[in-house]
Amino acid sequence: MTQQPAGWRKSSRSSNHTACVEVGRVAEGAAVRDTKDRAAGYFTTTGPQWSAFLGAIKTGRYEG
Repeated sequence: MTQQPAGWRKSSRSSNHTACVEVGRVAEGAAVRDTKDRAAGYFTTTGPQWSAFLGAIKTGRYEG
């Protein structure tokens, strides 16, 4: 049985006119979905994967 994500939060960087994402909690990590298309589902990551992703964002790895 797959655990359903809980506590969805919209990204503080999202606005009404751009791509928006929400993050929810799952037992072993995080779930991510498109705010504007919630019916499309979500994907999950492990705790270590999520931490690595956040670390890369904070260091500017994904900035153009």
